[in-house]
Amino acid sequence: MAEDLHIHTGSKEEQYEFILQQIAALIEDEEDQVANLANIAAALKQQFNWWWVGFYLVKKDELVLGPFQGPVACTRIKKGRGVCGSSWASANTLIVPDVEKFPGHIACSSYSKSEIVVPLIKDGIVIGVLDVDSEHNNYFDETDKYHLQKLVSIIPL
Repeated sequence: MAEDLHIHTGSKEEQYEFILQQIAALIEDEEDQVANLANIAAALKQQFNWWWVGFYLVKKDELVLGPFQGPVACTRIKKGRGVCGSSWASANTLIVPDVEKFPGHIACSSYSKSEIVVPLIKDGIVIGVLDVDSEHNNYFDETDKYHLQKLVSIIPL
């Protein structure tokens, strides 16, 4: 696929359907994980204009910053700490409507107000997380959860 992204402006559901098709085509013939994660982060940022979108990858006993789009971010996160570390520990997607109310939230940016984190699972083990932040409270919902979980299921890990 040519590395051109076509932005769709319909409903959130339609935007996800459209961008997931493009992402699938973009990564289908690429074996390099970093390249795929970088393009996925860029495509999501371009389509949805989220404050921050990217990946943290498990390395030894912590999450380490991977490919992302947005302002600089926390580099390392311990298991169980913050939203990303909690998603890793529980192996569950977490939607946080107001990060200020999340126990142990790590404030990488004071502009981040809400967050969704989706674990990347390979062979039953969390190997990383997809982290998305918005500068608006109550931004993410079950539609985001459904489609972002669908997205991580197609990433060759």
